[in-house]
Amino acid sequence: MMTTLVVSRVSPNRVGAVVNRNVGALRSGPAYWIVLVSGFFEPLLYLLSIGVGVGALVGNLTVGGRTMEYASFVAPAMLAVSAMSGALSETTFNFFFKLKYMKTFEAVLATPVRPIEIAVGELIWAIVRGSVYTAIFLVVMVALGLTSPVGALAAFPATVLVGLGFGGVGMAISTLMRGWQDFDLLSTGQFALFLFSGTFSPVQNYPAGLEILIQVTPLYHAVELVRGLCIGVIEPSMLVHVAYLAAMAVGGLWFAARRLEKTLCE
Repeated sequence: MMTTLVVSRVSPNRVGAVVNRNVGALRSGPAYWIVLVSGFFEPLLYLLSIGVGVGALVGNLTVGGRTMEYASFVAPAMLAVSAMSGALSETTFNFFFKLKYMKTFEAVLATPVRPIEIAVGELIWAIVRGSVYTAIFLVVMVALGLTSPVGALAAFPATVLVGLGFGGVGMAISTLMRGWQDFDLLSTGQFALFLFSGTFSPVQNYPAGLEILIQVTPLYHAVELVRGLCIGVIEPSMLVHVAYLAAMAVGGLWFAARRLEKTLCE
């Protein structure tokens, strides 16, 4: 019902205009390119330092009865983190700046574009940014022998879904932000997800209570989905991960559009 309502109110041409405005901003100078490129390197450096470096000390892991190199275990998690980080960077810091300081969306609303189309356009642009990160990251993984070309092709659509989920939630959170100080809370939460979502060790290694808590967090579902596709382990539980991330995307988009309408149109 919610998905039908959102889609029925969206004009592809007006959404395209919102995306095109972001493309124009990308072409306007080197500053945005620096921000765009820098977001790729953090998960890559973690992969090389922890996955490859520490992995030489850890050796192999046995997960679900399957033995793999530690780097092969960590790499898909870093891929999911890359998709999350790319989407969140665009839909939190940049989105908030355009909403609160540049007043970009107020100017956009002087045209026929509506709040829901702003939200959809910004989310699509966030996915474009996140997909650049993940595509390059997958090339690196294949080059290092951490996944097969088939695994990379299977994982890429999953990273797009991860970006949609976190991008939708990121926009929703940004509409509630009171100022830049609130981003400290966001960064803390993001870092906690990064450390405790099965990224560096199997969640089964944690105490039972913490394991259950981790299994309801969004990055856990992203990591499990991407990891399974990268290593070629397809299970019915993946449908749960897909549904979880899809619900994040739709719910976040709907909430962000409602908040934009209330903030900018009332």
